[in-house]
Amino acid sequence: MKYLLGYDLGSSSVKASLVNADSGECTASDFFPKKEMEIKSAKPGWAEQDPETWWENLKQVTRSIMQKAGISGNDIKAIGISYQMHGLVMVDEQLHALRDSIIWCDSRAIPYGEGAFRTIGEHECLQHLLNSPGNFTLAKLAWVKENEPEKYARMRYYMLPGDYIAMRLTGKACTTATGLSEGIGWDFQTESPAKQLYDYFGFSTSIIPKIVPTFGVQGQVNEAAANELGLVAGTPITYRAGDQPNNALSLNVLNLGEVAATAGTSGVVYGVNADAKSDPQSRVNSFAHVNHTAGQKRIGVLLCINGTAILNTWIKNTVTPEHTSYEQMNELAAGIPCGSEGLTIIPFGNGSERMLCNRESKASIHGINFLHHTKAHLIRAAHEGIAFSFKYGMDIMNAMGIKTETIRAGYANLFLSPIFRQTLANITGANIELYNTDGSIGAARGAGIGAGIYKTPDEAFRSLKKITTVSPHEKEFAATQEAYGRFTNIIGQIA
Repeated sequence: MKYLLGYDLGSSSVKASLVNADSGECTASDFFPKKEMEIKSAKPGWAEQDPETWWENLKQVTRSIMQKAGISGNDIKAIGISYQMHGLVMVDEQLHALRDSIIWCDSRAIPYGEGAFRTIGEHECLQHLLNSPGNFTLAKLAWVKENEPEKYARMRYYMLPGDYIAMRLTGKACTTATGLSEGIGWDFQTESPAKQLYDYFGFSTSIIPKIVPTFGVQGQVNEAAANELGLVAGTPITYRAGDQPNNALSLNVLNLGEVAATAGTSGVVYGVNADAKSDPQSRVNSFAHVNHTAGQKRIGVLLCINGTAILNTWIKNTVTPEHTSYEQMNELAAGIPCGSEGLTIIPFGNGSERMLCNRESKASIHGINFLHHTKAHLIRAAHEGIAFSFKYGMDIMNAMGIKTETIRAGYANLFLSPIFRQTLANITGANIELYNTDGSIGAARGAGIGAGIYKTPDEAFRSLKKITTVSPHEKEFAATQEAYGRFTNIIGQIA
């Protein structure tokens, strides 16, 4: 039997799946740690993780799924990696991490990116980079250069979290063009590293690891990693992508007009465009999609909402009784009518929001009546508010030419909430298709494409199964529109 191993490095856990290469079915899946990984926040707006923690959890999850599946390392023919985007890892000459990773939701680097945007020129950045340098990886590195010069001086390479995992597996540093674009380090006019931005920050392009294809042999597992993980030395890593491009791949979203969504700690809508277009206010981001080439441009347009399921988790931990499950929360909220009887929650409480032009608008509750509203109202209003934040951002994408008649998503996280997914269908008018997949399964199938085991993406995703379709409810249209009107009025006052 041939198996494909997929890793998904998130900010909460490291998930892994084994996919039977012949049937395409997931044989085993697990995640570690069982409690969320620590995010260190020494100051407001900061968010860091220890890369060694990622590796330790990756070791545990690898051995767990191999034991569950009853296989050995010889049975694994290729490895794919999905990872949290926009993070910064710095390594020295010996490829040791120099500091904790500054991860995606850390907002300290905003002034550095905004300075580059103004100085290089907004038009120049949007034409070549498709984005403002904003709070992305190179801006984070600029913060380190100024504030921790001794660590910057010892740096050999900078990389993304997925590059770090690949390096630990292979003992060699490399990255991808899609990865560089995620850090706003790729020039879409020249299809090469964005020299103008590296020059602006005073970075030599020698700090960029070797650039390898997104699909194809990127390296082989070395003896040290094989011994730690129970794998076989020589097993190829054949695919790597950030979590959102990979989520789109896992849903077979590769072509123009197709849209994928996730609603985990942060929420994302990701659509595919053929043109290297940008939003004039840089409220959404455009990256090289996994199948992007110089000859056939495939641009992933990404809307990110930082405050989504983290709001749901906050309510669970703060408002509901101890040991209340998410399923029980959904049941409570189901008894409240559409619109939450006038209660509105703005979910933006997890750092600066790109679609609000990098404003750090706090989460807030509006219209609460102490004599009427209950925790059930709060739950429903939270799920509705998150759906409304998706709609608010999707209108920006629509203006760029990406229409959303159908949204594909994995049957996970907030898409398990009937209220969230129904509200999203109602307010967007789109059908929502939910599938039996996740990032680690997508990474495994991507590895099969990169290894040539699958000749086409359609072959790789032939076993992708649609669980259900959620369509708009006409009878809820008026109430949903009225609630969304309250939401946008409040946004207009705070944004």
